[in-house]
Amino acid sequence: MKRPGPTTAATVWKVRGDHPSQESDQLAAEEPMEIRVESGPKGQRETTSLSVTMRTPGHDFELAAGFLFTEGIVARKGDIARIEYCTDPGVAQEYNIVSAVLRPDVEFRADRLARHFYMTSSCGVCGKTALEAVRVAVRHPIPLGEPTLDPKVVAAIPERLRKDQALFSETGGLHAAGLFDASGQLSSLREDVGRHNAVDKVVGEAFLAGRTPLTGTVLAVSGRSSFEILQKAAVAGIPFVIAVGAPSSLAVAIAEEFGMTLVGFARGDRFNIYAGAERIVNLAH
Repeated sequence: MKRPGPTTAATVWKVRGDHPSQESDQLAAEEPMEIRVESGPKGQRETTSLSVTMRTPGHDFELAAGFLFTEGIVARKGDIARIEYCTDPGVAQEYNIVSAVLRPDVEFRADRLARHFYMTSSCGVCGKTALEAVRVAVRHPIPLGEPTLDPKVVAAIPERLRKDQALFSETGGLHAAGLFDASGQLSSLREDVGRHNAVDKVVGEAFLAGRTPLTGTVLAVSGRSSFEILQKAAVAGIPFVIAVGAPSSLAVAIAEEFGMTLVGFARGDRFNIYAGAERIVNLAH
């Protein structure tokens, strides 16, 4: 089967005042992807279905690696022997099942999945449980006070993110996550129908390249910042998060708990600082 791409063509009616027309348009592709983990000592290998996510096809191995890393399942690139597409016997390959094969000496525990803690806890879905889940998953303390950014750099990053969204320009239907340095230089960008998937992809790329933890890095995301986005940033060691939209209360709580800087409503030359203002220089000016 042909591997699905990030966009798909559709015929639509476009109405502009009194002038309807039938035209071809590009849509952001959305397909399910199952993430499986093969683990255990030699002769006792087991395969576990860990997650199914709706994603934009492309950079699937980065998505899987980023998910496993930011959810606390693996700690380093060497924990994963290989990542591959797989299928059940007799089922046509649809490129929608990805298997991460862990090395025999890597202990796999599904209860390390960060979201597992607050989905199954006896106290239910609550902020206290969610924060505790992140504390368990975070292995790399975030350095205090670094990096520092000029307010003009902070304000410029969202526009740079938007300009480099090639698929968004084509479809208008994708979120983006980008990694920047303290000078505002973009190092990596990924797009997806889901904000959290875009973050997993951009972090997964760095993870597979051996560049984690991402200390000294700025993560910029389109849309709002949620608990899930800040959780993934904290586990990846990212100290600075910029969002175009608003943060949630739990997103702010995570930023405060782990000494992260969280910026929201970053549009034009305006932005709000919800946590970690010490990383932004010359605020008095």
